[in-house]
Amino acid sequence: MADRVTVIGWDGSPLTAAARSALGAATLVAGAAHHLALPEVPPNAERIRLGSVTLAARRIAQHRGTAVVLADGDPGFFGVVRTLRAPEHGLEVEVVPAVSSVAAAFAQAGMPWDDAQVVVAHSRDLRRAVNVCRAHTKVAVLTSPGAGPAELALLLGGVHRTFVICEELGTEREQVTVLTSDKAADHVWRDPNVVIVIGGSPAGAAAQGTGWIAGHEVGHPTGPRGWGLPASAYGGALGEGESVQLRTAQLARLGPQVGDLVWDIGAGSGAAAVETARFGAAVIAVDADPEACARTTALARRHGVQLQVVRGRAPQILEDLPEPDVIRVGGGGADVLTACAARRPERIVTHAATRDEAESLGRALADGGYEVECALLQSVDLDTSVWVERERSVVFLLSGYRVPHP
Repeated sequence: MADRVTVIGWDGSPLTAAARSALGAATLVAGAAHHLALPEVPPNAERIRLGSVTLAARRIAQHRGTAVVLADGDPGFFGVVRTLRAPEHGLEVEVVPAVSSVAAAFAQAGMPWDDAQVVVAHSRDLRRAVNVCRAHTKVAVLTSPGAGPAELALLLGGVHRTFVICEELGTEREQVTVLTSDKAADHVWRDPNVVIVIGGSPAGAAAQGTGWIAGHEVGHPTGPRGWGLPASAYGGALGEGESVQLRTAQLARLGPQVGDLVWDIGAGSGAAAVETARFGAAVIAVDADPEACARTTALARRHGVQLQVVRGRAPQILEDLPEPDVIRVGGGGADVLTACAARRPERIVTHAATRDEAESLGRALADGGYEVECALLQSVDLDTSVWVERERSVVFLLSGYRVPHP
């Protein structure tokens, strides 16, 4: 393998003495075209155009001599260092860091970024990066060809955000553009670029102070501890099918994660939608009742979470919604479940008040290609001061798990 491998980050500023020394001794240099054109690259060194980092790592592992890999920004932050250090290559590397493109982008915008989410967007999984932008108020997106600002804006659809688009940072062609997301799709953007996506107004956004953990909004409380919160956390009595115990079981089956998009159909009061959003998932809450939509919006604002509320009746309204990862159905019957199953989410969770209804819903899930789990949940709310029953709830919980196609 190479006697020595040095990874040099480059942010457009002059190379440091350590970087120049390593580069001057290199017998192999890997990097993009603009890296290989640097005057410090030895004329007799073997040059590798860095396309696939994995292929370059294999070649470096076979090289006898001193290798240098040049990369934009900080190569240890979503960069080449991870691939080069993979066990199969057996490479030990030294790193000369530089300012990351994310740090440079926020510096250009004059904004702090310890409260930002940072995601990498690829064309194959761009929707997950978009879902993070739906769910959070400040996100930096490291783009790639086919997954740039225009594609990001198109998938955001009706969710309004402000884009700060930083093109070719550290070069003579560096440019920073600020515009609304609905305008971003009308332009052609130069690679590489970083998009800062800003929007939403969580509770406590006006509060000042210093956070203690990166990736969490400054001044934004994490909310009440736990999940499956009592009705009092949502302003009083909740609708049918929104009991604490049922919501708790539904959330356990849904397992919402950062990067997911969750449909909450028949959102009712919005309690389930808000709790799902507290896990960091993007949520679209659907309800035909304008009062339910207004209450869901108000609850989301109060609890400081981002979600999109869509007024309309399922299943018709579902046709134009972006692809879900998991779905909670609070009401609508077998027709809604059939429409949901056609979109092939990983899981669908619903409930029924009677056995006949549970059989109908279970059949719709099974016919849609889902393995069905059904449980009868019974809970009794007790007044422990006198040990008497205050409320009893009995409900069927149905969970559909997508069966992979053969």
